[in-house]
Amino acid sequence: MYAHERSLVKRLEDKPFALVGVNSDVDKDELKKAMEKEHITWRSFWDGPDGTSGPISTKWNVSGWPTTYVVDAKGVIRFKNVRGESMDKAVDQLLKEADKDGK
Repeated sequence: MYAHERSLVKRLEDKPFALVGVNSDVDKDELKKAMEKEHITWRSFWDGPDGTSGPISTKWNVSGWPTTYVVDAKGVIRFKNVRGESMDKAVDQLLKEADKDGK
């Protein structure tokens, strides 16, 4: 999954696109090591060690990992749990819509 996310961030580096990660690893230091090992360069938040019961997971109704949301320029969740090519298509669609709207 991280390889695809890295390629998406690289491909869209000059576009109005942001990738945000949320993690609930038990140990914050182990999470930092994993992020370095996986070359995670995008903003990532630690949601506590309790799986999906942290404040971010609770607010976003996350019931398991990984969970993905694709949010449009207006802040509306448009896609949930898309991955790979489906995620690319979803993001490209929203970028086209935003471009049409002059965002």
